[in-house]
Amino acid sequence: EVQLVESGGGLVQAGGSLRLSCAASGFSFDDYSIGWFRQAPGKEREGVSCISTRDGVTYAGSVKGRFTISSDKSKNTMYLQMNSLKSEGTGVYYCVVSCHLRHGVRGTRHWGTGTQVTVSS
Repeated sequence: EVQLVESGGGLVQAGGSLRLSCAASGFSFDDYSIGWFRQAPGKEREGVSCISTRDGVTYAGSVKGRFTISSDKSKNTMYLQMNSLKSEGTGVYYCVVSCHLRHGVRGTRHWGTGTQVTVSS
């Protein structure tokens, strides 16, 4: 059974940083792309960043240069370092399996329950 548990969210001022973690189990990072989606209040879920052995890393244009995705296969954990946060970064951040930004939500297979990030301006 695939399980994804996010942590690290919280309240931060604009310009600040947060590091999200996703503890995963039930599958191998070598077999699937994994990544982060987010949902801002009143908006649809959108892809933020994905990482895979085959395709490397990808970022949404809105976060490129500010966010860094990484994974530690020995710990089955994925991370998202978020720097220079903006108020539009507020939302629930989800860890997903089968992450491909060009396919959006429809390409994903499993989701965590999410962690709330609130950026105050």
